[in-house]
Amino acid sequence: MNLEIITKQVVVLSKEVGQFIKQEVSKLTNSDIEEKGIHNLVTYVDKQSEKIIVKELHKLLPEAGFIAEEDDSLQKAGRFNWVIDPLDGTTNFIHGLPPFAVSIGLLDNDEVIIGVIYEINLNECFYAWKNGPALMNGNVIQVSKTKDLNSSLIATGFPYYDYSKLPQYMELLSDLMQSSRGIRRLGSAAVDLAYVACGRFDLFYEYGLQSWDVAAGVLIVKQAGGMVTDFNGNSNFIFGKEIIATNKLVHNEFNLKINHFFGSTINP
Repeated sequence: MNLEIITKQVVVLSKEVGQFIKQEVSKLTNSDIEEKGIHNLVTYVDKQSEKIIVKELHKLLPEAGFIAEEDDSLQKAGRFNWVIDPLDGTTNFIHGLPPFAVSIGLLDNDEVIIGVIYEINLNECFYAWKNGPALMNGNVIQVSKTKDLNSSLIATGFPYYDYSKLPQYMELLSDLMQSSRGIRRLGSAAVDLAYVACGRFDLFYEYGLQSWDVAAGVLIVKQAGGMVTDFNGNSNFIFGKEIIATNKLVHNEFNLKINHFFGSTINP
């Protein structure tokens, strides 16, 4: 399996789907919006985009299964599985607000070996493959060189359905407002991770995420020189619904804060 060739084919596919999504922005009406759950929205654009992606990825790698956001009837395979978010940032998309993105990762068992994120509005495609570089539109990217939280620009996502850790989250947020350069909430975890990879953000953290939100991005961050863990400093960040992604240099300092506010058992 030539991961570089497959990755570049996925890049082309992501851009094609992205163009379809972009042309549908002005056509969307309130009647096109469905609620899958509390504050969890979907449109025909999400569904149609996923169908296109699944069809084309099956041609690329017939033996691979799928873990996808919109169609739970898709079958997971034994070794290789595509992890797909056809439109990460659906709420942004519905409101005509950037960013929103196509996110596609390939798992070899539980290891991500391909990651592609296409941010549609700025026409920026971030991608990486195992043992390869991290790139954006063909140019090599790297995480930032910021050495402390006080100088860091931080990204996060607000809890929108799982409020079980909201008190701890708000206490940490309050602390970070006073001990960092600033906090941003863009509304797309995939884009947050891509921006850590290219150095726009120094770190990103969130809980309550699904595998399709993060699978592609974690590989891109790692190949760009960054570090990714769950809130306990371990590797259960794809299916564990908790993630910290940093430039590596501020990871330990941030782990101490997570440990303090969330009561994690982290050994920085």
